[in-house]
Amino acid sequence: MTLKYSNSSMQHKPFLFSAHKLCVAPMLDWSDRHCRYFHRLLSSHTVLYTEMVTTGALLFGDAERHLGFTQQEHPLALQLGGSSAQDLSTCSKIAQDYGYDEVNLNVGCPSDRVQNGRFGACLMAQPDLVAECVAAMQEAVTIPVTVKSRIGIDDQDSYAELANFIATVAAGGCRRFIIHARKAWLSGLSPKQNREVPPLRYDVVLQIKQDFPELEIIINGGITSLEQSIDLLQGIDGVMIGREAYHNPYILAEVDHRIYQQPSELKTRHQVVAEMLPYIQQQLEVGVRLHSITRHMLGLFHGIKGARAWRRHLSEQGPKAGADENVVLQALELVQL
Repeated sequence: MTLKYSNSSMQHKPFLFSAHKLCVAPMLDWSDRHCRYFHRLLSSHTVLYTEMVTTGALLFGDAERHLGFTQQEHPLALQLGGSSAQDLSTCSKIAQDYGYDEVNLNVGCPSDRVQNGRFGACLMAQPDLVAECVAAMQEAVTIPVTVKSRIGIDDQDSYAELANFIATVAAGGCRRFIIHARKAWLSGLSPKQNREVPPLRYDVVLQIKQDFPELEIIINGGITSLEQSIDLLQGIDGVMIGREAYHNPYILAEVDHRIYQQPSELKTRHQVVAEMLPYIQQQLEVGVRLHSITRHMLGLFHGIKGARAWRRHLSEQGPKAGADENVVLQALELVQL
């Protein structure tokens, strides 16, 4: 499906949207534009998501700060947080005008702050409202509107309740669901604990795909390798990797070949660093601090001799005033391949 955008100032060449066989999850405080640019150097086809942006932040804050990105980041989806159909509709249109390839509604975050704003995982208890929001968003844009959820919340965690949620929201126009294969406890567990304590139930997500074959179902939660991803893809449309892609980003280097079956030359870690340097120089010129970029690169040499020295040098020298690309080159000399 070729997507076109209406804002001439933000237009890019029509983009043939990649299948969501592999995505990198929206991660608060991590999935910023520098992280996404870095990940894109590792894989051309992996679908990237922004960190969650609330409708209030876009409507009443600095939209450019939240939405700005480089064209190299495509395919790229914006994740929105909110529960007002009107606000979500308006923000979806803004996202399309900026050139995003997809808008995703967060129905999975369990944090207290998100709940207080009446959005995130607590919306799983209101499937009719989510369907209303999705319908309003889809009415405003031509790009896909998708939903990211859990398999349940609190004691509302039966398969029947999840299936009802999926069916109701699908009736509102959503055709792509990203499902974190854990339920969420809305009280008693921190967001970190909610990523670890509730047991993973891949079987539940796989069953949803069997029962809703017409929908695109993407599985998320606890996925740490391409081998695991390939196994899951036997019964599901796509896989979303979260923190593993951040702590061990080089996992993305083989995605184009192994997941998308595209002929591609495997970049070395040193090549990736070399390709980051012009971007780093450009960002430094507009006032971005080096550490804002290099903090996303700390895991690049995960498992390689010298990885600790690489991380230490970037962590210690990157935040210093006046730090520039030479800090990266110095750190690179500490790595032995």
